[in-house]
Amino acid sequence: MRLDLVDVFGAQPMRGNPLAVVHGGEGLSADQMLRLTQWLGFSETTFLLPPTDPAADYRVRIFYPAGELPFAGHPTLGSAFAWLASGGQSRRAGVVVQECMAGLIEVRQIGELLSFAAPAFTRYEPMTAAETTAAVRFAGVDPGSVVEAVHVANGPNWQLLRLNSANDVLAARPVQHAPLGTDIGLAAPAEPESSVDWELRAFFANQHGSLVEDPVTGSFNAGLAMHLFASGLAHGSYRAGQGQVTGADGRVHCELSADGQVWIGGRCDMIAKGAALPG
Repeated sequence: MRLDLVDVFGAQPMRGNPLAVVHGGEGLSADQMLRLTQWLGFSETTFLLPPTDPAADYRVRIFYPAGELPFAGHPTLGSAFAWLASGGQSRRAGVVVQECMAGLIEVRQIGELLSFAAPAFTRYEPMTAAETTAAVRFAGVDPGSVVEAVHVANGPNWQLLRLNSANDVLAARPVQHAPLGTDIGLAAPAEPESSVDWELRAFFANQHGSLVEDPVTGSFNAGLAMHLFASGLAHGSYRAGQGQVTGADGRVHCELSADGQVWIGGRCDMIAKGAALPG
């Protein structure tokens, strides 16, 4: 087996979200994949495998330290990048088709950016008052700053808290512990002088019950973008920033194409390539 370390969504190398990509792990069981993911310690590790769907260029299994995910954003871009870097040739020029538990996901390449087609919602509806109260408490935000609370699940069960201002987003002080399955994202329009249009933060509970802040989150950006475009809060395209509080400097490019598809893009950088792992 071989291991690549890829940085995804960074404004520059090593300022985005790290991803471990394993090649040649066909013989691993799900338990072995999970144990390697836990040992590496990144938010996700992916395993590139031969496709089972003839329309796909490759198949990927996506693990986080508490289990397997049907879809995740930065692992999708990072996996496509590593697959191409290892010599992968897609069936269609400029488009890679990824097979994962959520189905077939298209990844397109334009210049230095890779973009994935945002998958359909698995849950999209307003949060209840009780759900909102719990999310506000876990995220540590001022209840008075919440403009709306919406389920924007697309694999991870993201709960969106849209806040009044970017300052409200950056001022959030999440609790240390939350139930497994807690996925909360914060978003607000960026300040006028900012180089981005929206400011984001995202938190998830790990297998130990700790609430962890994710540096840059493709799946939450996808759910947010679909909601913003659908509700008329964004038009055409915009750029989101994420990761300030974690020391990252994430840049996520969100675009609504003419056919109604939402695309989530960013740069990928190879930090280390082809480290050998025991077979």
